[in-house]
Amino acid sequence: MTTATILQQSHKNKAFTTLLAFLLGMLGAHRFYLHGSKDRWGWLHLTALPASLLLHQLLPEADWFYQILPLTLSALVGFLEALVLGLMPDDKWDARYNVGSGRLSDTGWPLAVVLVATLMLGAGVLIATMARLFDLLYTGGAYG
Repeated sequence: MTTATILQQSHKNKAFTTLLAFLLGMLGAHRFYLHGSKDRWGWLHLTALPASLLLHQLLPEADWFYQILPLTLSALVGFLEALVLGLMPDDKWDARYNVGSGRLSDTGWPLAVVLVATLMLGAGVLIATMARLFDLLYTGGAYG
């Protein structure tokens, strides 16, 4: 086994990372894929689920929106990270995440489809979150 084989790192796929951020961004799956288990931001994403469960247990009379707010905010950040990662040029992606892989990224249509879905769902969740927050703050939840 040569030194080059030992130092060669695995190739990180940009489309797969973007898909992970889109589907499981609220749990930080894309962060763990890119940076491993020592990524603090990934663990912060992952704490959103127990935080929501804890709020449900501690404040059972609170509106459901407040109980899932940590998970919702983590999901919104995951959508934003999916857009940032997916729109990064391939050469910049390779310089940051694939330095020792020996391969170059060449993303195509699958990434574009994931980005469009991310933008659609992310914008919808953001608008719904803002609408529900303003409804609860200004009307006491009179509209839902």
